[in-house]
Amino acid sequence: MEDPAAADDAMTGRIGQVVMLLHAGDREEARNRFTALWAELGEQGDALHRCTVAHYLADAQDDPEDELAWDLRALRAADAVAAERSGDERRTGQVRGFYPSLHLNLAAAYARVGEDRLARSHLALARKACGALAEDAYGDGVRAAVGRLELRLTGSGQLP
Repeated sequence: MEDPAAADDAMTGRIGQVVMLLHAGDREEARNRFTALWAELGEQGDALHRCTVAHYLADAQDDPEDELAWDLRALRAADAVAAERSGDERRTGQVRGFYPSLHLNLAAAYARVGEDRLARSHLALARKACGALAEDAYGDGVRAAVGRLELRLTGSGQLP
């Protein structure tokens, strides 16, 4: 029988390899590989893996509506992590740090499809969730991106 921790590490490594493809600019190949990982995980697969794959798969989309659909899947999977892993602080902590980015991406996606009210709502949720971020380069980057989107959506840098 396969060790669940080893399987978790293997999937995490496979996801990381595809993320590197995406960040290197090969969006089509990354999209294809993420889609294959999503099919392998299935709708009932590990919620943290589903969240991660959907989050990055959204970034690999060319169509704003497709991007929004994947961002919504990522958020649903993140919500499922808390339900599935209530006693696993490591996993719930990982996903808690993901929420600012998830809501930021949803805000940007809703803005791209002309849903300004929903964009502002998710931007406010992203700002609120930023409290879970560490004071590091990742946290600084997400907080800066939230500020830039606030400026773009409101012109003031402060949500109404």
